[in-house]
Amino acid sequence: MTISRTSNQTVTFRHPFQLSGFKDLFPAGKYVVDTTEELIESVSITAYRRVSTELHLRTKINGMMSERILSVTPTDLDAALAKDAAFLGAPSTPIEVSNR
Repeated sequence: MTISRTSNQTVTFRHPFQLSGFKDLFPAGKYVVDTTEELIESVSITAYRRVSTELHLRTKINGMMSERILSVTPTDLDAALAKDAAFLGAPSTPIEVSNR
């Protein structure tokens, strides 16, 4: 039996952004990111390995909410956040973390 845990965090992009592997230009705003990790079973230590990172895109189309979930790498997400923060010398984006 595999034991896993999922955490979510809200990230804020102050400017439109792109992610590696996607052609879209995503709008500035707050986005929920889910990270799922699996327990690595070991006698001596407790450790988890990341198995997925998903970015939730919520948009309003013709008055109805739509959600799209993108599988992203943590490296690509971090790079997009760093580029957003560096744009015009903006400070780093604070991240709100909550566990489910």
